[in-house]
Amino acid sequence: MARNFHSAPAAEDEPGPTDALFVQSLARGMSVLEAFRGAEGPLSLAQIAARSGMTRSAAQRLVHTLRRLGYLIQAEDGRGFRPHLPILDLTHDFMRLNPLVRRANPILLELRRSVRERVDLSLFDGQRMVYVTRMQSKRETFFATLVGKSVPVTGSSGGWAVLAMLPPAEADAILAQAPLHPVTPRTLTDPDAIRAQLALVRGTGHALALEQMLMGEVALGVAIPDASGRPVGAIHIVASLSEWEPEEFRRRVAPLAAEAVRSITAA
Repeated sequence: MARNFHSAPAAEDEPGPTDALFVQSLARGMSVLEAFRGAEGPLSLAQIAARSGMTRSAAQRLVHTLRRLGYLIQAEDGRGFRPHLPILDLTHDFMRLNPLVRRANPILLELRRSVRERVDLSLFDGQRMVYVTRMQSKRETFFATLVGKSVPVTGSSGGWAVLAMLPPAEADAILAQAPLHPVTPRTLTDPDAIRAQLALVRGTGHALALEQMLMGEVALGVAIPDASGRPVGAIHIVASLSEWEPEEFRRRVAPLAAEAVRSITAA
């Protein structure tokens, strides 16, 4: 797995052979930490090397360094390695220093009290939406509540809302590069079908997604723009289709989600 630059920098900011400021050894160390993304459990040295695209000896040196620094720890059974507590220190710093997260949190708490369903805040990161706040409902599983989980921008209510706020040419470029793998039997994988959803979002100001990420789930998303009007994230409100009819859910929560976004952008 090659090093992945997630924040979609401008072309002149991307590292290249003439970038004298780019520290390749640091990038290789970060690729070891990124190797754990999506892993089902601790990783062996061989697995880390394969996932990060380096030799086993290079992986061994980097894993040793990261263990000495505390960012990796050997698994309890002695087979492989997993991330350790200092990773959470970095997460805490991100959360407390991110101005959007700080502004949004009290507004999302009030929204959660109003809708009494799960409320999420996700940030736009190229091909994915990354959850940074998850205010769960009574039905949630452990993994559904974890901050840092990401979903495809092409297959989630918040992702559709973000894509609809982008210039159409930019949204089309993202669609052209997207893997478009189904997560559920109802996940949209046809670019034209997704474009049809984006057209609906542009008309209503919100996205309604049925069983795109999880069967039995309805989700409504509203994009959050920055000062220039560019989308930087989204609010998602998620509920069960066993308790809500989609249109009833839309009528109930869409105005509340839109008002929450207005409050966040005005804060």
